[in-house]
Order: sequence, then structure tokens, then C-alpha cells
Amino acid sequence: MAAEGSDGSFEPIPIRRLQESLINRIAAGEIIHRPASALKELLENSLDAGATSIRVTVKDGGMKLLQIQDNGCGIRKADLPILAERFTTSKLSTFSDLSRIRTYGFRGEALASISHVAHLSVVTKTKTDSCAWKACYADGNLAPPKPGQSVDPKPCAGNDGTTITIEDMFYNTPTRLSALKSSSEEYSRILDVLTKYAIHNPKVSFVCKKAGSPTPDLSSSSASDTPNNIRLLYGHSISKELTKVDISSKDQTRSSHEDEEMAVDDSDDDPEAWQATAHITNANYQAKKMVFLLFINHRLVESPSMKRAFEAVYNGILPKGSSPFVYLSLEIDPRSVDVNVHPTKREVHFLNEEKIVERISDSFQKALAVQNHSRTFEYQTLLTGGIVDNGQETSKKRKGKQREVSEDEEEEGSSAVSKDRDPKLKKTLSQHKVRTSLKDRTLDSMFPVLNPAQVAGPSTHGKGHDDSTAKTLRSRDVNESECYLTSVLDLRRAITKGKHRHLTEILEKHTFVGIVDLQRSLSLIQYSTELYLVNHCSLAEELFYQLGVRQFGNFNKMKLDPPPSLHALVEIAVNAEDSTNESDLSKSEIVDRIVKILMLRRDMLAEYFSLCISNSGLVESLPLLLRDYTPNLNNLPDFLMRLGPQVDWTSELECFETFFRELAYFYAPGETGIRASTPEDEVAQQKAEKWQIQHILFPTMRRYLSAPKSLLDRDVVQVASLPELYKVFERC
Repeated sequence: MAAEGSDGSFEPIPIRRLQESLINRIAAGEIIHRPASALKELLENSLDAGATSIRVTVKDGGMKLLQIQDNGCGIRKADLPILAERFTTSKLSTFSDLSRIRTYGFRGEALASISHVAHLSVVTKTKTDSCAWKACYADGNLAPPKPGQSVDPKPCAGNDGTTITIEDMFYNTPTRLSALKSSSEEYSRILDVLTKYAIHNPKVSFVCKKAGSPTPDLSSSSASDTPNNIRLLYGHSISKELTKVDISSKDQTRSSHEDEEMAVDDSDDDPEAWQATAHITNANYQAKKMVFLLFINHRLVESPSMKRAFEAVYNGILPKGSSPFVYLSLEIDPRSVDVNVHPTKREVHFLNEEKIVERISDSFQKALAVQNHSRTFEYQTLLTGGIVDNGQETSKKRKGKQREVSEDEEEEGSSAVSKDRDPKLKKTLSQHKVRTSLKDRTLDSMFPVLNPAQVAGPSTHGKGHDDSTAKTLRSRDVNESECYLTSVLDLRRAITKGKHRHLTEILEKHTFVGIVDLQRSLSLIQYSTELYLVNHCSLAEELFYQLGVRQFGNFNKMKLDPPPSLHALVEIAVNAEDSTNESDLSKSEIVDRIVKILMLRRDMLAEYFSLCISNSGLVESLPLLLRDYTPNLNNLPDFLMRLGPQVDWTSELECFETFFRELAYFYAPGETGIRASTPEDEVAQQKAEKWQIQHILFPTMRRYLSAPKSLLDRDVVQVASLPELYKVFERC
């Protein structure tokens, strides 16, 4: 390279030897493109180690955390010092070994590259070790876990196998980090890599989940097979249309649903021998984008030429714009494959590539030709309530001698059929007909009505909550939190044990009729042919109690902006409470005592209930029990005041139960004692409350309320029955 001098001439720039750290960082960029490419390298290492169970944990798409845990053979402690150095491997020792390589890795660059662009730690244990060993790496060398500690591997607890943890990927290469897409996009790429390896390795269990999530997003069993894993991971629509094709360099093509696998003749030392197993979809399956899984000698690779050849096979079978699903596992003698042609081993070259591709394409063509004799078309019929008479259908199709049957015989036959069918065609009486449906939906349910006092009031933006009317109709799923506290589990068991089966069924299958009296909290619902008058405030209070127990420790937050003062709110409630006049304490002493109780327990309130109170005594957030439902915040001072005397803070079980009862009482709709400033505001508030009761509370009761028997005492009353009403009218 030359540089332009002051006089316009060019002077050569000296050639310098790059620093070792810069060389390694450049090399790392060629191998580790994104979290999914790092995962692919680590997956292959686990499979090389003979693992039968691989668990992957991801945070922020793998950029914050990517952890892979296996039960393989582990790594010896003596090998840990050079584990992350470049070109250190156990797969080969001479260049000639490359022609016989049967493992995934061979260069020894994966862990070295990762250590140059991320924080890398390894916990490993072999079967002969008495404990596991943990080592941390930076720039290819051992690094201390914390400043001031030694770099030597530390003994720790662990299972047989290896756990590799990658944190803060590309922390030192901000350009590469900014070039990555969103965390959800990177996570989908990770799932795609795991899915493909799970399809090809059905005897290995794969699990992938996000950090902190109780359920995995991908899970496969180690006692499975390839078609079953395709059904599990890609869906039944693909698996039911699969055709198996086995091809080899010697045998004739065998297609179909044969269960036998091709045997490899070990006695034959032909370097050009090969065999392939494929699972391809027939003409009944059509997709917009082709799914092509290619494994050559069990290595996941890409081959654009092979993909184009298979697309050409389907061009004459599928409609224009449709694509198939193809899984192909090709095994070739290692001497005929060159795996060292791409930094990430994404591509390989092998002998007789065109001939092999042509042979496989011909086999696909023959297999599809056999399956193409018949196609399956799915359709849906619209039933209008009529009953198909099979006897009449067949009579229209009678041919030949059947047309010569006399009219008398036909009449006798038809009358016999009608007599036999009379029991099945029994008519439903009018008094037993149900003329409503749970699927009915009114137009006003699609247009939320907001309380004007809450629109301009405290902000309720929280995790999972949005006050935009356009998003009010989202799914209101309430997932049960994962909890191991005995007291919470006892509360959940008590709810299940106290469930009244028939009352719960009434609420599950009810149809909302209307609100009778908003002041007295009375509504009408219909179940089957019966009409019930219910106290929706009592039902809602029980619902919110159960939702609180269900979400213990994992509540969304309803943030208050600006946050009000805890002392001021409690003082408002105490001053409005007449019963405080009978106490030996003054009102200011009662306020101070309640505030002190809550401030001493604010850490527990924040952790368990998302009731966050700052050091300065500001109420920053409340627990959000139900998305799109906002309690009447006029009751907030009373709620905070009641937490002092009404909650039993001395016992864990009673504490949780009484707190949730008070929280449910706060959330339940009802009279507040505070009137709106204008008649127009009062009408708007009542309209908003009615909308929430009808379109949020009652639908949520259908899904989540386990109704206790106590509600039957005075809160649920049957007021009418259609069969009984018919009897009255018949007498008239």
C-alpha cells in the first residue's frame, strides 16, 4: 500500500506484524457471526462428546447469555489450560487425519474465537473425577473469575458432562453488536439451529428455553425417531404427508413407508460409496417457502445447487409459488469429502457431486410419481341444521336392477326406515331449546369505554399493560406462577378443594344478560334454560382473590405517575374513618403506626406482590391482577389503611391470605362514596364501569373462577326457568 506525499508522489507504507490479540479477534469474526453460529459450534462439540441430553438457556437472543449443558464425556482438568487456545483439538493430530475425519469439529478454533469476543466460562466433569472444575477464559487464556483471584480451575459441584456459558457476546466489538438484529430475531435463529439438529439426532434430547422462563420453547425426547421429531417440531401438517426415500450408490431406489434402514457394507472399501435417507413431502403439502434440511456425514451444511435441483423436481408437481419440505441425510466416505472449505464448515465439497445429486433427484421423482396417483383435499361443510337421509341418498344412486323395484316395495322400505329412525329424529321441545350462544359477540365489546377520571389520572403503564384503546382486546391470559412456598401451595389447593362443580359450570357456560342495578351490584346471567341473579361484586372479589394467589410473586405492575405519598394516602383514609374516634390512639398516631408497618415490610411487598414503596415513602406501583382492568383508585387510601390492621403479619399463610383478600376487596367494583364533580362525569364513570363488568370481568370469570359453595348462600339466585315458565303459561 502507498501513501501520497506532500509533493504528490506515493511512498510505500511499512508492513507491520499485527498484534496477536488483533489477529485472534479478526479470526473470531470469521467463525462467530452471531449467537446462533456460536451455538452451532458448541452443539457439535457436545455431540462429539457423546451427549444424549443437551439443554440450552438463552437471554436477550444469546447476546447477554448463551449457556449449553450436556451429559457428554467431559473435559479432563489437565486440558483446561489450553482449552481456549487456537488450534488445540482432540480430533486430529496429522493432516492425513483430515481425510478420515468423522467428527464435527477438527480445527480447535470455536472456543478460542468465542473467548475473544465474549466472557467464557466452562464447568466440566469426567466420570472419573470426584468433583467438577470451573475455568474462565479471556482472549484464549485462563482468566481469574474475580479480580485478585488465581487463574487456575476451581473445584465446584457439577454433574458429568460440560456446561459452557457465554456472556456479553461482542461486548468488545460494538460494530458487530449493532449489526445484529433484535433479540427475538436472534432467538428464532437459535431455535432454528436446534430444531434442525433435533430432527437429525432423534436419540438426543434437546431443550431450549429463555432464562427465567418456566417452560421450554423447544423440547424433544431421546427415545424418538426422525418422523416423530418432524411432527413434533414442524407440525402434523408436514408429518402426515411425508414419504421416506432410501438411496445408495449400489441399491435400487426404495421408496416409501418402509421401516427398515439401509445397511452399510463395512467390508467394501470403495471411497466413492455413499448412501442417503430422505423424508420429503408429497404433492398434498404446499408451503410458500421451501424448508430444506441437509446433513452430509451428520454435519449441517448448505448446498444451493442441490436445493435448486430438488425445487426443479417439484416444479412439475406443485402449483406455482408452492414449495416442499425436504430432509436429506447423506453419508459419504470421508475420503471423498473436503470439509475444510469454509470457516464455519457451512459448506463442503465431495466427489461426484453432480452425479449424486442427479441420482437423488431421480429417486425423488419416482417416489413422488407413486404418491401422485391420488391427492387429498380438505374441505369444511356448513351444516344448516338439516338431517341427511342416507336412505334417500343411496336411492338416488341406484342403478340397473335397483331401478326396477316396484313402488310398493319402495314405499314399504321407506316406511320401515322412517320407523327405525323415529327415535333418532326426536324433536326438541320449545321449552328446552337454548337460544343463546357463548360465541355471540356484541358490537360495543370492540369499543372500550374508559373512565374519564382515570384517563387524566395516574398512569397505569406497566409490564404487560397498555391504556391504548386499540389494544384493549388483546388476550387476557393469566398464567400461574411457579412457586414452591408451602403456604401458597396450600392456598391454591384450598381453592381447588372448595370448588363447587355445578356453580363453576354455570359461570363457565353462562351468557351475560345485563346489569340490573349498578348501585347494588346485581346482574343477570343465563345458563342453559335458567336465569340467575348474581352479585357481580362478590363474584369479582372472589375472582381477584384467586387471580392474586394464581400469580403470586409474578405480578405485572401498575405504575403510579406521579407517585403519591403513602403517609398522605393513609392520613386521608384515617380521617374519613369514623371508627378511629373510639381508639385510644390519636389519628396521627394511627397513621404513623400503619405507615411504619408498611415501610418495614416494603421489600417483601415489592418482591411478592409488586407493591413498590420508595425509601422516601412514595407509592410507586400496585400489583396489576388483570390486564385492561383498572380498579377504582378512589379506594386506594382505604386499601393502604386496611393493610395495617386487617392483614395478619405474624403468620406466613394468614399474611398471604388476608393480604389477597384486602387486594381483592380493593379491586372489586362497587360504591366508593366519592361522587363525580359533574353529572356528565358520573354518567361516564357508570358507563365505563358497566363496560368493564360485562366485557372484562364476566369473560374472565368464565376462564379462571373456581366458584366456592359459599356464593350460593346469597350471591347467586335462580330467578326463572324456561320449562317452569311454560308450565305456568300452559295453566293460563
